[in-house]
Amino acid sequence: MNILSALTETLSDAFAKCGYDASYGVVTISNRPDLCHYQCNGALPAAKAHKKNPLAIAGEAAALLQGDGRFSSVETAPPGFINLRLSDVYLASLAKDMAADERLLLPLMERKTIIVDYGGPNVAKPLHVGHLRSAIIGESLCRLARFLGHKVIGDIHLGDWGLQMGLVIAEMEERGLGADGVTAEDLNEIYPAASAKAKTDAAFAEKAAARTAALQKGDPGARKDWASIMSVSKADLRRSYDILGVSFNCWYGESDADPYVPRVMNILQERGLLRESEGALVVDVALPDDKEPMPPMLVQKTNGADIYGTTDLGTLLQRKELFDPDEAWYVTDNRQAFHFKQVFRCAKLAGLLEKIQCFHFPFGTMNGKDGKPYKTREGGVMRLNDLIDTVVENALRKVNESDIPMTGEEKTEAAYKLGMAALKIGDMQNHRTKDYVFDMDRFLSSEGKTGPYLQYTVVRIRSVLAKAREAGIAAGEILPPETDAERDLLLALPLVSDALLRAFSDKAPSVLCETLFDMAGRFNRFYFEHKILQCPGHALRASRLAMLGLVDRVLTVLLDILSVEIPSHM
Repeated sequence: MNILSALTETLSDAFAKCGYDASYGVVTISNRPDLCHYQCNGALPAAKAHKKNPLAIAGEAAALLQGDGRFSSVETAPPGFINLRLSDVYLASLAKDMAADERLLLPLMERKTIIVDYGGPNVAKPLHVGHLRSAIIGESLCRLARFLGHKVIGDIHLGDWGLQMGLVIAEMEERGLGADGVTAEDLNEIYPAASAKAKTDAAFAEKAAARTAALQKGDPGARKDWASIMSVSKADLRRSYDILGVSFNCWYGESDADPYVPRVMNILQERGLLRESEGALVVDVALPDDKEPMPPMLVQKTNGADIYGTTDLGTLLQRKELFDPDEAWYVTDNRQAFHFKQVFRCAKLAGLLEKIQCFHFPFGTMNGKDGKPYKTREGGVMRLNDLIDTVVENALRKVNESDIPMTGEEKTEAAYKLGMAALKIGDMQNHRTKDYVFDMDRFLSSEGKTGPYLQYTVVRIRSVLAKAREAGIAAGEILPPETDAERDLLLALPLVSDALLRAFSDKAPSVLCETLFDMAGRFNRFYFEHKILQCPGHALRASRLAMLGLVDRVLTVLLDILSVEIPSHM
């Protein structure tokens, strides 16, 4: 059981024994760390309910905790707070328990099967900076849910069945390109050219729409071109995601949901949900209590072609039958919120959500210093690989400035890990729903709230531990803290499980970033104020080494959830 749950259970029991509702016993981290470590404010609402003095109620509950060895003090304060300070002996015992627990004191949770839909790139197009957040936020949520014990299936959900495929096929035909000769470089140039042409050339736009419909209806020529495009594009996408350190369990696309679409349409028909609107088929998804207009959801165009909403419904049916998930998470940008509201409502009307709970976890945009979506110097959309290359090149300059002896290969590795940490932590330290400004210099700094700062902290710890091993000095039992800096570090450790639970509850990697920065700051204060290998007394030295080992493990676990790797040198 994590620390907040354990303390809440204790206070809840105290309130119940005093004749009050146990729900008043909720314990939180103190907002006045100079006064106490934790606090309970339940006496205030209890006083209103029972028409009594809140300080008197707080005193009744606090009296039952006197003599509990976990606390060095249990005090009340006006108007009705209960202030708790943990004893040094209890802090040491918590650290020892945490060191022995592979789950870091996390409580057992009901295991769920969760599908995470993230990445979502369109085939035949290079990844751009807009794909960064979906990839790294989705990856971190997958890793977080797995660490908490859930069965997680990450699906890239390729956009491989819509108009962009018709555009590419039509342009390939006009250029006389054979299906077997197309390359990733060709595709990266063909799609934007075709997209631009369709905006000014009505005949070409009509041809692309026709190719899209032909593909979806099984035309052999269109399918052959499509298969070639898929093979080349998927290989290119895999390389890009591998560089980013993002992986998927499934590489399904909209095309894989296509066989399920007719069944979805039949279900909608049988339930009387379909109606014709100007030659297209729609489903009414408005509810009586809607405060804003909710237009019908379009499920089939006038030419019979399916659209994103239709394939999303087919995908839900596919996932239901293949994986029987408890939850389906969709990690996309804020602009798709309305789309998913319509899809989820339609799926519920169709009976596709009898067991599955669907959630959309949106995110904001990465902006330039001008406050607008990040662009190239020429004003175009920057490719993700170009952004990564730029970040790594800047990181390599910092590595080359270092006086640490490294081989060329080691410098390349360090620059890659440094750059990826700068990129990921610079992004995820912001709540996913917020926009943020991309600032290369700030993100790559080894000081402040940055990825390199966190990496440097872990490298520093591992350097001390390596020197201890070389000297034959072993870690021992974690002893009660002797100083404020030591105590502060031990106080942070049991809060990690609570941070993991909050990050999961809010689907917010930023919570883990906050925890990492807090723990790194506490450790560095401890490091600069205390001797470790040269400290007096074998028991104290062994205790501090054990504490460093635990901090190293905790930081590494949290960074791994955020898919951040640690360089061997910095």
